[in-house]
Amino acid sequence: MRPFGGELLYGSFAGRRWTAWLKSRIRRGSHLTSIVGNLVARARGAAWLMLTLAILFWAGNVIAARVAVGQISPGAMVCLRWTIVSLVLLVIARDNIRQDWPKLLPHWRSVILMGMFGYTIYNVLYYEAGVYTTGVNLSILQCSTPVFVLLGGRLIYGTPLTLVRSLGLTLTIIGGLLVATRGDLTYFAGFEFNLGDLFITIASVFYGFYTLALRSRPPVSALGFFSAMAFVAFLTSLPALAIEVWLGATIWPTFTGALALLYVAIFPSLLAQLLYMRGVELIGPNRAGLFYNLLPVVGALLSVVLLGEPFRSYHAMALALVLTGIFLSERLGSR
Repeated sequence: MRPFGGELLYGSFAGRRWTAWLKSRIRRGSHLTSIVGNLVARARGAAWLMLTLAILFWAGNVIAARVAVGQISPGAMVCLRWTIVSLVLLVIARDNIRQDWPKLLPHWRSVILMGMFGYTIYNVLYYEAGVYTTGVNLSILQCSTPVFVLLGGRLIYGTPLTLVRSLGLTLTIIGGLLVATRGDLTYFAGFEFNLGDLFITIASVFYGFYTLALRSRPPVSALGFFSAMAFVAFLTSLPALAIEVWLGATIWPTFTGALALLYVAIFPSLLAQLLYMRGVELIGPNRAGLFYNLLPVVGALLSVVLLGEPFRSYHAMALALVLTGIFLSERLGSR
């Protein structure tokens, strides 16, 4: 398998023309920043829309992950995705980075921890979990993230966990489990816990506490903060890639792997993260975390559309449960 190397980019006339085109677009970075700023301004205040789009992009990551099997290894995927995101942010967020750097520097410890655990380690554990455990187990245990958000909020911030909000949380989790088990909750009778299950459970804990930590992030712009997270994720992913190379387990991206990598870098890694952070700012981590339970439902719908899988009655039932749970927590959660 040939590496996805620089000679493919610079070793031809077409490659040189593409490089010149890219440089011209980088010089026009201020115009791109203006476009991004206008889009963000128009979307401001629509927390439900931001969180729904974030979940849609993350659900697409499930499809990309399935396509990428055997086409790119987990360590290479994580490192290269944050390399791409970091390069894009250097173009579109350079003004934010310049303005926010002095404010971020005093909080460098928390920035490093959030980027390392919420982005790098979470993603590495997620992809590694897929090697050892089944897709059903992965979907089930991923639904535990909102549980850790609510419990962590209670333990760390003293956030009240009302009866209605607990009911909403329970309904959304049941909805996710209904999809993951294909409507047969007796699956738990034969549930086997292995190394992959441990990986995704730990990853869910890390992302839950990352969501909570967003509440007290440094007082900087969302774009500037995310840029810092992306740079930290890139730097802390290098050791993971080095270990993978040392073990001889690296798979550099094929053409299919490169397409999966580009999708993962642009949509789940860049756009979804920005939308999710803004949604947390608007409605808080507890309620935003509940939207995470839409992942198995949206993932199932994408599988129907893109992979041709059938839509069963339990899909409709799960969707109703998840939406009801979100409604209870959103509208009646204080009761």
